[in-house]
Amino acid sequence: MNSRERVLRSLNHEEPDRVPLDLGASVLTGMHVSSVYKLRQALKLDSPGTPVKVLDPYQMLGEVAMDLVDALEVDVVQVPAATTLFGYKREGWKPWALADGTPVLVPAGFNTVPEANGDILMYPEGDQSAAPSGRMPAGGFYFDEIVRQPPLEEEKLDPADNAEEFSALSKEELGYFEAETDRLHSHTDKAVFAGFCFTSFGDIALVPAPWLKNPKGIRDIEEWYISTVTRQEYVYRVFERQCEVAIANLDKLHRKLGNKVHVTLISGTDFGAQNNLFISKQSYRDLFKPFHKTVNDWLHKNTGWKTFIHSCGSVVELIADFIEAGFDILNPVQTAAAGMDPKDLKERFGEQIVFWGGGVDTQRTLPFGTAEEVRREVRERVEILRRGGGFVFAGIHNIQAGVPVENLLALFEAFREYR
Repeated sequence: MNSRERVLRSLNHEEPDRVPLDLGASVLTGMHVSSVYKLRQALKLDSPGTPVKVLDPYQMLGEVAMDLVDALEVDVVQVPAATTLFGYKREGWKPWALADGTPVLVPAGFNTVPEANGDILMYPEGDQSAAPSGRMPAGGFYFDEIVRQPPLEEEKLDPADNAEEFSALSKEELGYFEAETDRLHSHTDKAVFAGFCFTSFGDIALVPAPWLKNPKGIRDIEEWYISTVTRQEYVYRVFERQCEVAIANLDKLHRKLGNKVHVTLISGTDFGAQNNLFISKQSYRDLFKPFHKTVNDWLHKNTGWKTFIHSCGSVVELIADFIEAGFDILNPVQTAAAGMDPKDLKERFGEQIVFWGGGVDTQRTLPFGTAEEVRREVRERVEILRRGGGFVFAGIHNIQAGVPVENLLALFEAFREYR
């Protein structure tokens, strides 16, 4: 089978010739740029000092270029968003360096300013005349969002303020997605993954809106979570507006892209912590599930795209709801969280939803285990989750900075052996 056939077979719950691999097809299954650099050097794809592009400055994810895709036999490729989460385009590449000296290339809009204590500030649209929207602590590897919420006046809260960023796609944006999708579909044999953030209801990475210069509404992370309990009507009305825009945009996109897209990210909202849900099941059913079902139903009726939900943590108590809401795929399958035993998940839900992830614990085993422990975990996960198809191998969320290079090599060598 070629890569596309392999992925589609697995998504249809049939066993392919070998387990499909994803690395870098989404902002949830990628690799920190410093780890990409180390891996490329170890595989001798670059000469020492050759920089790697930072495709996602928010999480500092590195480009998984086609030579690395080929070297690792990756089966899925990404249609990247036209702009970063900080609102500037991925173009005009210029040199930069991480705190550990890793050489990278960043977009022209990556206009950072160091503070006296060594923290680095990032600005919406790269505009330093606006208030900063991101901060990388001194010596750090990631940007934290800066909350820029004005004091709340309850009587003046307007759901339109929290939905201002969800607007109709422009002709330029539609043309970009059409060109990128055509290129990937026509010039590779990979499955094509596209993510559109306008369908991600309540995604906490989006709530502070680091790409907006003057965000209005409820933009503080803690206040937003509280509002899902104390202001449910307000949140519901935000989601109504967002959903209306989402369906209209999906219709325009499908008219342009057809079925050249195979998988699309619908939700990146986290509902689980390490040991339990951090939203009640009833709140999920009241606030989120109706909109998830609306979007999934529309896509299944009008397209051939498979729908993908990402939620970290212990979400075992919501998986049946995710299935009822129409999701085809669950990610990241955080098997170290409470109740998320891979054998149990496969037995209970393996015929109803695809597990995309769970291949290795990027929180513990990969950064802190031995190479042999990495190999053993990869083998065990493949053996458990591959049966009957319905499995795409990826890490449990992005591969982070600081992973020993011998563990990175062990991960992909073991997968190649056991896939």
